[in-house]
Amino acid sequence: MRILIPLLALLLPTGVTGASFELPPPEFDLVGTIQVAQALPEDTLLDVARRYDIGQEEIVRANPDVDRWLPGAGAKIIIPSRRILPSVPREGLVLNLPEMRLYYFPEPEPGQPAQVQTYPVSIGRMDWATPLGETKLVAKKKDPAWYPPESIREEHAAEGDPLPKVVPAGPDNPLGRYALRLGIPGYLIHGTNKVFGVGMRVSHGCVRMLPEDIEKLFPQVPVGTSVRIINQSAKAGWYGGELYLEIHPPLEEDQAARDTLVETVMLVIDEALFRRPGKVNKRAIEQAIARQNGLPTVISDGL
Repeated sequence: MRILIPLLALLLPTGVTGASFELPPPEFDLVGTIQVAQALPEDTLLDVARRYDIGQEEIVRANPDVDRWLPGAGAKIIIPSRRILPSVPREGLVLNLPEMRLYYFPEPEPGQPAQVQTYPVSIGRMDWATPLGETKLVAKKKDPAWYPPESIREEHAAEGDPLPKVVPAGPDNPLGRYALRLGIPGYLIHGTNKVFGVGMRVSHGCVRMLPEDIEKLFPQVPVGTSVRIINQSAKAGWYGGELYLEIHPPLEEDQAARDTLVETVMLVIDEALFRRPGKVNKRAIEQAIARQNGLPTVISDGL
């Protein structure tokens, strides 16, 4: 029997801090719903993105025909808030670089269902790429001072914007009010004083979060939490009897991933079909590959 799940919901303007979902059973892979919001007269697309805790590039890709700077009062804007969970163990922190999104799988409280939280993030620019790999949180700091590495100070000096050796805590500190130090030397997950860069590749390799998001995450994650930094531009997963495909553009510097995207897509689909046999719609797969808009698309056929 096919389970019917609402895909669209009309939203009124509101404020969202992170998104928490009950973790689906292991045989299911999706959380959330695709929603539709209405722009206010003064809104830019980026205002709507922050209101619903969506990254810049996420909301632009989901709304390619909407003017980024002047959507217009009442404009219908797709909120890409349905996601296929990354294909890794559902534990600790998981950062998927092409998605520019962080997932947190907290230890469930006794008697409570397991959950997953998800947040938009900024990652390193192409010339300051955020490294892949498995690590853990080794320290936490509220109101951190920033000690700019010499390489960053040299870059700023060359641009006529010299940095001091220490930037104290406060509104001018680019780390924001909270910092989580990774076991990879020199890398942090932290807040920011440049909120409209969240959801883009703008950092020197660290992971930036919206101030309200890291304020929610910071007290929850203990030192020692596992961190997986992954590169999954294509994800496939099951929910309600349907097979879904979600594709994000591969990282710019990852030419191999760009060249082999079709093969990667077919591989993740094959893995999903190995778990649960079925038929797929080739046309739906081709459209998802062409769009690369990050929206989960049904690709099952006749299930």
